This record gives sequence, C-alpha cells and structure tokens, in this order.
Amino acid sequence: MLAIRLAKIFCTAAIGFDVALVAFGNLSDYWTNFGFVTEVLDMDDVPASSRIHWRAITAPLLDHASYILIIGTEIAVAALCLGGAVAMARQVWAKAPLFQSAKNKAVAGLTLGFLLYEGGFVAVGGEWFGMWQARDFDAVQSASARS
Repeated sequence: MLAIRLAKIFCTAAIGFDVALVAFGNLSDYWTNFGFVTEVLDMDDVPASSRIHWRAITAPLLDHASYILIIGTEIAVAALCLGGAVAMARQVWAKAPLFQSAKNKAVAGLTLGFLLYEGGFVAVGGEWFGMWQARDFDAVQSASARS
C-alpha cells in the first residue's frame, strides 16, 4: 500500500513539475510558441484544398487570448498537481480516508491537464483547426511532444 501511495505522489509531482517547466518556457520565451499557436489558429499550414478554412481565427487579439488561456491553464495544472503531491506526502502515513481527501488537488490538476491536452490540443487544435493536416509537420504530434 505504501508503494502505491508513493507512486501516486511521485507521478503527480513529476507531471506537475513538467507542466510547470512548460508554463515557465511559454512565459519566458513567449513569442516562440505564440507563433505556433498563431499558425494553428490561422490554419496557414492546412492545404488550400481543405474545406475547413472557414474555422480559422485571424484576429491577433484572439491569438494572444488563446495563448494566455493555455499558459494560465498550465500554471493551474502545475500548481494543483504540485500542491496535491505535497498534500498526499503529508498524509502518506495516515489512514485511508485522510490520504483519500489529500488527493483532491492532485485529481483536479490531473483532470485539468487531461482536459487541456485532450480537449484543447487534440480535439480543438487537432480536429477543429486541422493541425493534423499541416503540410510541413504534424502539429498535433508536436503539441503533444512539446507540452
């Protein structure tokens, strides 16, 4: 039982740390990934023959708002996962109900992270904005690998 608790703590902490680094990178090197977000929203790399170009967002203000929403979500995921890992670590020797309640932040962070990547990058970016159709690269794969 201790091994399972430790696995939950360390895996949650590792995810929180990774997402914290991603958020830090997006803040400290804003323009690099902003260009990527803009390309996806503008749908510049989607072949001209595709019939989904009407979905493109070409307003710079919305590009920035989208990117800031992504970064804000990453910060929330990192904070919840790291906070959840600390909360679980404090209750690692406690009885089951206390450890269970200590997982709440971690569960919220992991859920929000899943929603960002699956709902945001794969569903919205990949399917709605057609990242998978990109000429030069598979942006869905790039977004998953980078983030």
